[in-house]
Order: sequence, then C-alpha cells, then structure tokens
Amino acid sequence: MPDVDLFRLFAGLTVLMVSAVFTGRLFGRFRQPPVIGEILGGLLFGPSLFGLIAPDAQAWLFPKTGPAAAGLALVYQLGTLLLMFLAGIQMRTVFSRQDSRAVGIIAVVGMVVPFAFGLLLVRLVDLSAVMGRASNETALTLVIACAVAITSIPVISRIMLDLGIAGTPFARVVLSVAVLEDIVLNVVIAVALGMVDRGKHDTFGAATLVGAGSGYGSAAYHALVSVGFFGLVAGVSTLVRRSLAARRGAAGQDRPTGGIPFQLALVLTAAAGCLFLGITPMYGAFVVGLVAGRARSGADSQAVGLKGSEPTQAIHSFATGFFIPVYFAVVGLKLDLVHAFDPLYTLLFIAFACAVKAASVYVGARWAGRPPDNAVNLAIAMNARGGPGIVLATLAYDAQIINATLFTTLVLTAVFTSLMAGSWLERAVKAGQLPRTNGADPLPSPSATRRPEPAEAVSP
Repeated sequence: MPDVDLFRLFAGLTVLMVSAVFTGRLFGRFRQPPVIGEILGGLLFGPSLFGLIAPDAQAWLFPKTGPAAAGLALVYQLGTLLLMFLAGIQMRTVFSRQDSRAVGIIAVVGMVVPFAFGLLLVRLVDLSAVMGRASNETALTLVIACAVAITSIPVISRIMLDLGIAGTPFARVVLSVAVLEDIVLNVVIAVALGMVDRGKHDTFGAATLVGAGSGYGSAAYHALVSVGFFGLVAGVSTLVRRSLAARRGAAGQDRPTGGIPFQLALVLTAAAGCLFLGITPMYGAFVVGLVAGRARSGADSQAVGLKGSEPTQAIHSFATGFFIPVYFAVVGLKLDLVHAFDPLYTLLFIAFACAVKAASVYVGARWAGRPPDNAVNLAIAMNARGGPGIVLATLAYDAQIINATLFTTLVLTAVFTSLMAGSWLERAVKAGQLPRTNGADPLPSPSATRRPEPAEAVSP
C-alpha cells in the first residue's frame, strides 16, 4: 500500500475511533444508548456534515475506492464479525419455567404478526424505489419483514441495567422473548443475504456445486443450509464440551478451555465456512458466539450483562475499544441525510413498524395473562431495535438489497425506537410500575460512562 494511502487509512481510523468513543461516552453520561453516539460520531464526518462543509477533504480522507477504502472496509468487516460473536455470547440462558407460557405466547405473537405485516407491506406498497442494485424482491421482502419484527437484546439489556431492573421477572421475560426472536430472525437474514451473494461468487462455493439456482430454489437452499449449519455447530460443540468435561473430571481438573486464539480461530473458521456455503459470514460468528455463551450459561449466567470467561472478556475489551466503535462510526459515515433521506417515508415507516410491533407484543402479553400496564411496558421495551436493526440495515445495504434511502430509514428507525424505549422504561420505574432489584439506584454513577460492557456495546 502506498504511503499516502496508508496515511489516509490511519488518519481516517483515528478520526472515526476518537469521534465515536467521545460521542458514545457523551450519550452514556446522559443515560442514552452509547451505540447511538458512536453512529453520530461517524455521521459528523460523512456527507451529511463534513462532506457539506469540505467535500474535497472528506473525499480525500474517506475515499470510496482504493487501498485506503479497502483497509477501512476490512476493519469494518472484522468489527461486524466480533460484534455478532459477542452478540451471540450475550444470549445466555435466561429462561425460567414459570415464565414459559408467557414467553412462548409473546414470542410467537410478537414475532410472527409483525413479520407477516412486513411481508404484507411489500405486497401492498410499491417499494421498487428503495430496492438496491441486487434487484431481488424476495430478499428485500425478508429484510423489511425482519426490520419490523426485530428486537434489540443489547440495548434493552443496557437500559434495564442502568435502571436497576435487570434482575426482575419483567427483564427475564423481555430477554427470553428477544433471544428466541433474534435466533429465528438471524436465520431469515442469513437466507436473504445468501440469495443475493450467489451472484457475486458464481464460481465459488457449495451453492454453485449443488446448482441452487435462484428464486424459491435459492431461498430453500439457504434456509436449509442456515439451519443445518446452526445444528452442526451446536452438535459438534456439545460433543466436544462433554468430551473435555469428562477428561477434566477424570484428571481432577476444573479449568476453562479455549483461549483467545482458539475463540478467534473458531469465529474466522465459521465465517469462512459460511462464505463457502453461500451464507453471510456474520451468521457464522453469531452462531459460534451463541454456542459459546450457551456452553457457560449454567455456571455463571444472571439476567444480562455478563462478561463470560477470561478469554471472552479480553476479546470484548479490544473489540469494544476499537473494532466495534469504528464499525458503528462507519455506519454513521455511510448515512447521507442530505441526498438519501426521505423524511415522510421515514416517518411513515417508523410509525408503521412501531405500531405493528408494539400492538403485537401487547396482545401477546394480555393473552398470556399480563396486566395492562405490564403489557404496555413489554410492548415498548421490545419495540427497541437498537444494534440488531442497525446491523440488519448495514448488511442489507452492503449486499445491495436496499438502497441508501431505505438504509437511512432503517438506521433511524433503530435509533428512534431505542431512545423511546429508554425514556419510557425510565418513566415506568419512577412511577413505581417496574420495581427495581434489591433497591438498586436507577441513576448511574459517573463510572457508568466507562467503555460499555457487552450488553451495551453489542448492538445487534
């Protein structure tokens, strides 16, 4: 790489990292999701502000092509992989038998109904104007349906931690439902991305070898492969874990296995395997994280916000210190509120998505026997899309399923619903509708603005 391009890469990364960390901590100080501040940090240096003031300087510092752009894209991709890995680890066992009926009903109604309305929206409204260059209507339909139905575990976890309600039955139900929803929707997202990736890699991978084709044939292939990959990783992990446990028991040892290189190698191997299978590599990282988190859940899971094993803590530290803030800053860098922002369209989509998701969760909660005020709180909490909504938008935009206008709309929807959930739950705690755990103080101390834990930093 020429020195000038290396200089631009280092300068751009430094600007994005410093800006994202500063604005993220500023948002955390005001008890708002730090991820939104990190996006704002990138937005400041994108075409929406820096590009308006000094377009030539912005284009020089953040070129769209060339070695510097490729280097930034690599950091961005690694940030996505680590983000999805930590998001999977975040999904520890939070289920309780006493909540099983409520969780089951709310999960089914709160996910299936919004997803169905998302599918219906594509049929009733002409969305060709927001379709990306991939020109795949089926993939676009799946992305929009997921955008309506998705819930953010990390953001809502962080909000409940700050408010002191993370250990309550309310939090347990929210997180249990969100875990079920996100696992299913991540499979759907993998299918949508796989359907358009085949065209880019038509001489490589299993999809070409088996002749997956296009349309419904491609959808069926990627659905089966996504579910099969999940089952394979889970099955192999179970066998390996039992074998290692038996050996440690026979030797009288009780020490953790799998250091940092091992865990990172698993993430990269899973990502490479997914690329060969024709599904998004981010799904592989998510599955590895989910299996790794599940393997340790019996020993150390509380409600949320756990760091996990020592290697996982180390990965979390450097990922949230550099890669993940840069990732979200690049998301903000891609936002163009000048040329790719339709206020009316965005407002209508946010209203539609919020109404459908909140109403569905409310109906499911009332069906499960929850009182009206508790059902309303559940509906608002699970309406937060946070990081998963942003990751969905960026993956779909990078795969050219959606255009810049819909990308901006989906990101703003995730931001708005997260802010709304935080404000509403804070009001509910102050009103006494949501009791806190062990008298915890809902107002965070200044130390709460430290670098976010996985629950606040991992934002699918």
